[in-house]
Amino acid sequence: MADHRWYLYMLRCHGAPGAPFYVGVTTDIGRRVAEHSEGPRGARYTRARRPVSLAASWGPFDKVTAHRLEHRMKRLTRAEKVRALDLTADALVALLLCCHGTDA
Repeated sequence: MADHRWYLYMLRCHGAPGAPFYVGVTTDIGRRVAEHSEGPRGARYTRARRPVSLAASWGPFDKVTAHRLEHRMKRLTRAEKVRALDLTADALVALLLCCHGTDA
């Protein structure tokens, strides 16, 4: 059975100028946000930019699709990420997988 419980998420990093975003994938958004916010298991990028808050999440997706979306989302400009905040999961998939090439 395929795992369809992967989520793409975007955090807003408040501890840095311009409130940059961090993009990742997980199977448990609440746990992962807590790790980024408090624990030693958060990404090095977010540990230096705390506090962080959940800006948006999309899914569920299968693992391959989630990682492909993460890769494409990380390549967007900050302005494009801000526009993506209001997209549904289907619209985000259409934008990232149809309009930003086919590399994974």
